[in-house]
Amino acid sequence: MCGIAGIARLTNQDECVEKVRTMNQHIAHRGPDAEGIWSNAFCVLGHRRLSIIDTSEAGNQPFKIESEHLVVVFNGEIYNYLELRKELESTHSFTTQTDTEVILAAYKKWGIDCVQHFYGMFAFALWDKAEGHLFIARDRLGVKPLYYSETSHGVVFASELRAILSTNWVNRKINPSSLTDYLRYQTVHAPNTIIEGVNMLMPGHRMLITSKGVHIERWWDLSDSRVRLDGNDSKESIHKHVRELLTSSVELRMRADVPFGAFLSGGIDSSIIVGLMSRISTHPVNTFSITFKEEAFDESPYSELIAKRFNTRHTAIELSADHFLQMIPEALHAMDHPSGDGPNTYVVSKATREAGVKMALSGLGGDEVFAGYDVFRRMKALEKRQWLNSTPPALRKNLGLLLRSIKPGAATEKIAAALAQERVDLAHFYPLTRQVLYDDEVDRLVRAGAHYDNGVQLLAQAVSGTRMPTLSKVSVLEISTYMQNVLLRDADQMSMAHALEIRVPFLDHRLIEFVLGIPDKFKFPHTPKELLTSSVGDLIPREIIDRPKMGFTFPWALWMRNELKSFCEDHLQALQQVESIQYIEVMSLWNRFLSGDKRITWSRIWPLVVLGHWVKQHDAH
Repeated sequence: MCGIAGIARLTNQDECVEKVRTMNQHIAHRGPDAEGIWSNAFCVLGHRRLSIIDTSEAGNQPFKIESEHLVVVFNGEIYNYLELRKELESTHSFTTQTDTEVILAAYKKWGIDCVQHFYGMFAFALWDKAEGHLFIARDRLGVKPLYYSETSHGVVFASELRAILSTNWVNRKINPSSLTDYLRYQTVHAPNTIIEGVNMLMPGHRMLITSKGVHIERWWDLSDSRVRLDGNDSKESIHKHVRELLTSSVELRMRADVPFGAFLSGGIDSSIIVGLMSRISTHPVNTFSITFKEEAFDESPYSELIAKRFNTRHTAIELSADHFLQMIPEALHAMDHPSGDGPNTYVVSKATREAGVKMALSGLGGDEVFAGYDVFRRMKALEKRQWLNSTPPALRKNLGLLLRSIKPGAATEKIAAALAQERVDLAHFYPLTRQVLYDDEVDRLVRAGAHYDNGVQLLAQAVSGTRMPTLSKVSVLEISTYMQNVLLRDADQMSMAHALEIRVPFLDHRLIEFVLGIPDKFKFPHTPKELLTSSVGDLIPREIIDRPKMGFTFPWALWMRNELKSFCEDHLQALQQVESIQYIEVMSLWNRFLSGDKRITWSRIWPLVVLGHWVKQHDAH
């Protein structure tokens, strides 16, 4: 796990070396163990290392095979590197124990199709002198980020947006289309970023940069990757295969040459990961959980239950709500790209890293893959309510308006918005499920003529037309939107702020490809994540399966009206410098929130505060 930076198709080698040196400094937190820069007349490659596998200096990057004129910088982990190494030993003489060298050996044998052989999370840039190209690739699920910008000085790329901004080759102008996306969904969906002219390489995509230009293509497609079952598969065989795949995923992600552990909240996902780790390991697993003095926030009874069941070396890190509150400004300062979420991950990562751990397994992705969210239930319920589509849209819209007047609130707003859609189906309803501000509110917040298409809606329309089971369609949408653009982005930027590597076993592509092909009848949530819990049998007790879902439920609304009020107002004020935003409408929302308007919840205001903080910190406009 590391940070990479570079410039290709450069115009001035000496200048670009200095720019990459500056970029490295801006991502130094990602890799405190070593730094390196390599250059030639075509490209400069920079690297910051967090050593996890083969911690010797032999694993420092940029990594070169001089005889082959190959150079690579790499962020992430190739989990099946031992198996690949054994396969490649006949064509390559290895000099290190790193997975980085395996990437080069695999490229020597398979060329750019080497990515098809990798199980892992990765973003890398590989220079091939013989082909005259820089080959950049990103993992299937987008666990590791890769930002880039085509400037007049060359193609600039890095693990973080702030590194690209540090070159001062990009105008720090807020992308109006991205602003609309952010206001709707508290994030910007890739390939766009909040800054105009800076993009992300999409998950499962690769880029070739040559003297002739830049070519990007998809090498893995989530929607088309599912395993088609033959219809004769029994429930027992499906459960057995899910367990085998998940066990294999956990086993591969336990490969490391440094102390590691697991986040343990006491929920279904983290408890299953810890249970499988304990079955695999010959030593007690290190587990970490955040506990709180305040009972309303505290999950320690559940995490302690699992820790005792699997005899883990458990570290309970006690925080108070006040301590969490004090760390919020610190968390926002660490945020590389604005997001309405994130402080929770920052706090957990900081405490875990301070406990001496460099890598931790997480249960992230379990809800998206195994139908754990309420949105899965709602989409199944829609299948039984197709009669709504026989009701004239105008009548449905009026019914929604009536509900809003009778019972004002955020939940009713969402129902009213759904009823006002052209049709009540997955393609039209799903985009509303994660929407924070609705289109009429967004239209007031952005300047006239700045309305843009809803990318989530376009994706939902495309996915709804596939032949996947309904719950698999929702999984694809959740993975492609909320998970990749909020959860994974936050997990990366907030954990790497502390040089902590997070690994996510539920996002093994083999597991996802199989689960997407399973019919709804095996997944339908009669009980929480029924397919998952049935597949692991008696691994975790019923107390964990049947427990109420908690998570961080801090009194954000109270804080924002009191302890955080001046902080919020200071950063909302920074939005005045954004050309595309109507500041008067921002303050209107804020004042409605302060006055107790039930339709304006704290979660609809907080993303604006975060954006203002980011704009102020990075001098964007």
